[in-house]
Amino acid sequence: MRKIIIVGGGFSGLNLVKKLSGIDDFEVTVVDRNNYHFFPPLLYQVSTAFIEPSTISYPFRRLFQNRKNIRFFMGDLVRVTPETNTLETDNGKLVYDYLVLAMGTETNFFGNGKMTKNALPMKTIDDALLIRNHILLCLEKSVRSASWTEKEKLGNIVIAGAGPTGIEMAGMLAEMGRNIISKDYPEGILGLGRIYLVDAGPTVLASMTGKAQEEAYKVLSKLGVKIMLNTLVKDYSEEKVVLSTGEIINSATLIWASGVIAREVRGLPPKAITNGKRIAVNEINRLWDSENIFAIGDQCFQTSDGKYPSGHPQVAQVAIQQGKLLAMNLINLQKHKPTRAFVYDDKGSMAIISKFKAVVDLPKGFFKGFLAWLVWLFIHIIPLVGFRNKIKLAFNWLLSLITNDPVLRLIIRPEKKL
Repeated sequence: MRKIIIVGGGFSGLNLVKKLSGIDDFEVTVVDRNNYHFFPPLLYQVSTAFIEPSTISYPFRRLFQNRKNIRFFMGDLVRVTPETNTLETDNGKLVYDYLVLAMGTETNFFGNGKMTKNALPMKTIDDALLIRNHILLCLEKSVRSASWTEKEKLGNIVIAGAGPTGIEMAGMLAEMGRNIISKDYPEGILGLGRIYLVDAGPTVLASMTGKAQEEAYKVLSKLGVKIMLNTLVKDYSEEKVVLSTGEIINSATLIWASGVIAREVRGLPPKAITNGKRIAVNEINRLWDSENIFAIGDQCFQTSDGKYPSGHPQVAQVAIQQGKLLAMNLINLQKHKPTRAFVYDDKGSMAIISKFKAVVDLPKGFFKGFLAWLVWLFIHIIPLVGFRNKIKLAFNWLLSLITNDPVLRLIIRPEKKL
């Protein structure tokens, strides 16, 4: 029986696991720093207190119940030693026959130490809860403050990055300001802060079509979001956001959605690491000059696909498709059968902007508005792990949309770390 270790239980890793479940030739171990799988596209709704973190999360051990050849190991990868087919984690060493690296990405602060220290990333459940706590605490401080300048600083929110995450975050915060602040804070702080969406590029939603970009810009502008394009966030300290234009925004909150970088894997040969720390792989996602190490999803860099000579976009669909195909290829390798090269099937992209407003780019066309919003809701319910989570999310969305008043605005602060 071959031992397969999969490091990372995100989209790519989990889809690989599902396809290998029940295959007697393999003993599969999933290694992850968290004991749960979560759904990153909805993190912004956790960070704005619209849904609970448990709605988009599911424990690995619960997920792997009754899957006899699947095991879970909680740990953080420290180093890989290809010469001995071992990997070291912060909780011990493991031996593998096949190693699959599927750890995804982390926030890229582009080497800016002050940004790393002071800005708020949004890549994990922990990040989302920290943002939620931070925003709610700022609102509470604003109510208590006697200074109008201080109130404005606490109310200002700057979002760096106008990709889908930044757009969705800006829209949700704008809706929150419009529908909730006046109800929760009758002391009168509505309008004492502003949402700024800053991006170095010339458009919002740079990865989508011109029509999607125009719609997102128009809707957010109507919601009162100040969009600042061709502008870099250069510095952030002492609650002052410094822009490349020279402008300074007094803000207690800078949310960083401006870039990602692949998670580092120590022990791999230097030539295996390429753009953005991504791992160079061949057409079946195997490392060059390796027989038994693979990388999939956002962490890998593959140039063999004719339509994507500069590598695939770091999106969920690539990760899902690579995970499924690698499972088939590992089975074929075990049976000494031919493998199949990965070719990405682009199913389109979408982004929600605000309530009843979304944009959808498909290979054969574009649509927007209420229909796009419904499609977005449907598409984001399907991939959730667990029937309970699907029902819970649908109910939470329905209740929140009817009342315009979700009830999850809890400030939760653990007193100590384990």
